[in-house]
Amino acid sequence: MNEVLLRSLTPSVLGILVRRGADFAAAEDAVQDALIEAVRVWPAEPPRDPKGWLVTVAWRRFLDATRVDTARRRREDLIDEEPAPGSAPTVDDTLQLYFLCAHPSLTPLSAAALTLRAVGGLTTRQIAQAYLVPEATMAQRISRAKRTVSGMRFDKTGDVATVLRVLYLVFNEGYSGDVDLVAEAIRLTRQIAAAIDHPEVAGLLALMLLHHARRAARTTPDGSLVPLAEQDRGRWDTKSITEGVKILQAALARDRLGEFQAQAAIAALHADAPTAEETDWVQIVGWYDELARLTDSPVVRLNRAVAVGEADGPRAGLAALEALEDSLPRHAAVAAYLHERDGDLAKAARLYAEAARKALNLAERDHLTRQAARLNARRCR
Repeated sequence: MNEVLLRSLTPSVLGILVRRGADFAAAEDAVQDALIEAVRVWPAEPPRDPKGWLVTVAWRRFLDATRVDTARRRREDLIDEEPAPGSAPTVDDTLQLYFLCAHPSLTPLSAAALTLRAVGGLTTRQIAQAYLVPEATMAQRISRAKRTVSGMRFDKTGDVATVLRVLYLVFNEGYSGDVDLVAEAIRLTRQIAAAIDHPEVAGLLALMLLHHARRAARTTPDGSLVPLAEQDRGRWDTKSITEGVKILQAALARDRLGEFQAQAAIAALHADAPTAEETDWVQIVGWYDELARLTDSPVVRLNRAVAVGEADGPRAGLAALEALEDSLPRHAAVAAYLHERDGDLAKAARLYAEAARKALNLAERDHLTRQAARLNARRCR
């Protein structure tokens, strides 16, 4: 079963059903039923036209549901309009679905969750993990969001800022390795950049390209994480870096700074350094100051503490860290790194072990566990 193919077809199939008159919630349910049926049938009988197959099955599931729903008898007229089986329309409604899911009537969090479920193809469990909430809580949130947008048409678009946050979350979730949605996030961001003249759209696209350029160097063949300072920079994608920097420079020239442009500027400074030792950490701290002003995010301040530690020494970084809650994700890992650079190997080893216990994925947990073991071995020599 080609799960990647199913995920790539999901948004366009959903868009076709909505355009035919199905309300969003019912269409999403029908598409999910069709996907389940595909998992059951395709291994033995792969269709010649996968998209057309999904559209036909999903549409029939939708019609079956409307027949038994007495509150929607008016939809029975749609039965006579069922298209004959064959090739599905080539119109790509994916981008419009993103805007529908970012409708102004939804909170940003609900819009992001709904988009990841209905368009990104993530499971409710994966979305709940991304937001660090129980799966049941996320299921209720998505269900409410689906009901809210049901009946709304594609011409009532949502908020660009919400769409950008959603796309960035899709990009990050895709990069985690659980679900690879990186290429889809970049493709959709390119579409938005081509359709909307906005510096933050360009900033997000630049940020994605600059991060994605380092992808091949971020892990070893066995899946182990490789820290930025240890990556083989010869494996970075220079074409993506060049494109990302060019897009970023054009956006910054418009003097309408936003958080994605600031993040991209930090990524560009990392990409510009021939070696880790030549990184311009002073300038990176300055960009983190701008980013903190724009977002007031404790996660940004946590990353800033690392940059301060590199620019002004580990004790300056630890001083910046003291102002932050130690319950923050990765706080223990950052503290471990700074204490190691300051020479306190015992405390650093304890903190690496603590960070490993709190890690949200196996690769990060293994990396932090190895860091703790490395320091403990050094102390025993």
